[in-house]
Amino acid sequence: MTNHWIDIANSDCILIIGSNAAENHPISFKWALRAQDKGAKIIHVDPRYTRTSAHADVFTRLRSGSDIAFFGGFIRYILANNLYFKDYVVNYTNASFILGDKFDFKDGLFSGYDPVKRAYDKSAWAFAKDVDGRIKKDPTLRDPRCVFQILRKHYDRYTLKTVSEISGTPEADLQLVYQTFAATGVPEKSGTMLYAMGQTQHTVGVQNIRAMSIVQLLLGNMGVAGGGINALRGEANVQGSTDHALLYHILPGYLPTPNATMESLQVYGEKTTPMTKDPQSANWWGNRPKYMASFVKSLYPDQNLETGYSYLPKLEPGKNYSWLSMFDAMHKGAFKGFFAWGQNPAASTANANKTREAMAKLDWMVTVNIFETETGSFWKGPGMDPKKVKTEVFFLPCAVAFEKEGSISNSGRWMQWRYAAQKPLGDTKPDGDIIFELFEKIRALYAKEGGAFPDPIKNLKWDFATNHAFDSHKVAKIINGVFLKEKTLKVGGKDKTFKPGDPVPSFAMLQTDGSTCSGNWIYSGSYTDKNMAARRDKTQTPMQAKIGLYPGWTWAWPVNRRILYNRASVDPQGKPWQPQKPVIEWKDGKWVGDVPDGGWPPMADSKKGKYPFIMESEGMGQIFGPGRNDGPLPEYYEPLECPVGEHPFSKQLNNPTALTFTGPTEVHAVCDPRYPFVCSTYRVTEHWQTGVMTRNSPWLLEAEPQMFCEMSPQLAKMRGIGNGDKVILESTRGSLWAKAIVTERLQPFTVMGHTIHQVGVPWHYGWTWPKEGGDSANILCPSVGDPNTGIPETKAFMVNVKKA
Repeated sequence: MTNHWIDIANSDCILIIGSNAAENHPISFKWALRAQDKGAKIIHVDPRYTRTSAHADVFTRLRSGSDIAFFGGFIRYILANNLYFKDYVVNYTNASFILGDKFDFKDGLFSGYDPVKRAYDKSAWAFAKDVDGRIKKDPTLRDPRCVFQILRKHYDRYTLKTVSEISGTPEADLQLVYQTFAATGVPEKSGTMLYAMGQTQHTVGVQNIRAMSIVQLLLGNMGVAGGGINALRGEANVQGSTDHALLYHILPGYLPTPNATMESLQVYGEKTTPMTKDPQSANWWGNRPKYMASFVKSLYPDQNLETGYSYLPKLEPGKNYSWLSMFDAMHKGAFKGFFAWGQNPAASTANANKTREAMAKLDWMVTVNIFETETGSFWKGPGMDPKKVKTEVFFLPCAVAFEKEGSISNSGRWMQWRYAAQKPLGDTKPDGDIIFELFEKIRALYAKEGGAFPDPIKNLKWDFATNHAFDSHKVAKIINGVFLKEKTLKVGGKDKTFKPGDPVPSFAMLQTDGSTCSGNWIYSGSYTDKNMAARRDKTQTPMQAKIGLYPGWTWAWPVNRRILYNRASVDPQGKPWQPQKPVIEWKDGKWVGDVPDGGWPPMADSKKGKYPFIMESEGMGQIFGPGRNDGPLPEYYEPLECPVGEHPFSKQLNNPTALTFTGPTEVHAVCDPRYPFVCSTYRVTEHWQTGVMTRNSPWLLEAEPQMFCEMSPQLAKMRGIGNGDKVILESTRGSLWAKAIVTERLQPFTVMGHTIHQVGVPWHYGWTWPKEGGDSANILCPSVGDPNTGIPETKAFMVNVKKA
């Protein structure tokens, strides 16, 4: 989230898409209702009418998978009607940047595409530069090669009529949504966009969010109170786990994972640190060498930097290590063992039967959980013969969340400390204790027996226990960072000497010379003289109280900043675009309000001022984003499985760079009469994730006891299905049963002149419990993914539904 939960109440218009926030994020949704109480409009765009829709001022249906068509039409509507916030667009985005001669777009493909590699040469999307190496710009936005004009040309195809034909959304509904939200594109108003997995779990998931971001940049809604792009996470600590390197391609703090060509820390810095020739760009990632050096030292404080860096695992260049790729490799026998820690991939992974088959090819597997799961007992599940499964499975019972102490970071980047409500039951242990003891044993074995590469294990800092029990405070202090050597630095204009062991006050003081360590630079400042995440102070200045910043309540990364890119909330002179709800203001030579995105003067100061988007190398919001694997602008592509054989925008039906695999379960249904219905998975309030906890809670199971399939009355009549009947859903990957819920919440779409039906199923069930509860919806989903992240396409795929 660029903003935070409370800030939603400051919005004048809230667009919710790919989410049923009222049911799946009810605590956060209350802030949308508070905004509505003050006159804000709520817009809900979804294939299904839900409790969120019931609260909305504007609701419209959208066929799953057609989101970029919807947003492409929105971009065209804004440009065609001159509804963009011009001063913001010119001063704070790359709309004025001029593209080089290599950039082109034709028939659904951008320039630089290699059909053999199914990949783009991104150098074809470079900006034109002058003799001094600076990007050429046209502040008038008239140059035909400037981003603004390229954007206008690109989305000129996305007319209301054409978008309506492919999405199934009526033209009048499209116009109402566009008109209502575009009204925020003036200085005194702001609009926010809330999204969830309905936007991301697609082969164009990243570009879906990019399209939203382009709209928000055009309307001047980034960095302001009540604005931003805000993700509704599926768990309380998704943000925290991502911050701390849950994903393979990043280290903690979003540092790129090194690959094998980066043989030294120096080479790593040279290859990953962005440069700029523009003196007004803060180019904050230019500090990456400081953060990487401090991270290495957090692991290996007694080693020199190059040695510590050599211990880090390196990726093979060009190899995909994402979730789907990992299980595809496991299916081919590439793994001997697997830890399934606090997860249930036998139920949660797309193409779940393939996942279960892959696990059968392991030598061993360890599951760490609070109940038996489909993963831990896959070997005795549907379609499995235990006598033919060689995998030895170990189960380690762990404590639940309220039996352990530590922090979580919510979607709004608030790091909040939580205390144990009670001691773990029986022989269960907190995850931290299990990890700590496991590594102690592993290190002892390395010391005794040796190994292929023992030094990274033997030399790792592992002082994270007190009285032989895992100590979350010790970990939090290292994440924050400490000085390893005596260092004298400027603090508030005066010299201050820090001793070894002193906490690092903020990431601005991290060093490249190995004198500081930090396990995660964005969390530097979270545990200094006290545990900042444990604060519960509601004090605010009158200015902060206008928008509810609450700077003393817990701690937000980075440096307790509550709204990211908040330098864009003021004009180039530092005056708030919205004085009635200011985020920051330049007053008497300093910033007041929120912690500013850098302490420099406003942009109008051409010598000392900086652009607002400090994490971008050129300091501007990226309307044109040349870093993505599937194009610098979002282009509409159908899901890999879809009900249409062509679409009106181009000759390229699907994302040409989508992550795909080969094999008998990798056949995709396109206009296949055997699988005529669009299907999407979703959540319900009563269950959580794969249901491991909630299916084992009798009162929740009583509320939602079985797998079900929602369908329209029209589809039910066509197939002779009655409400409550048992039905079979089939895809090219497998089948499962469900109870039919016939409801007007779902309605058929008219797409390209054809009637298209959509059904929906929850993904919380599995075969372990209850015995008559059904199985995972992910049996039906294809193992195809976004080319940038590898996230699977579980929100739009093709099935058949028939009465059992």
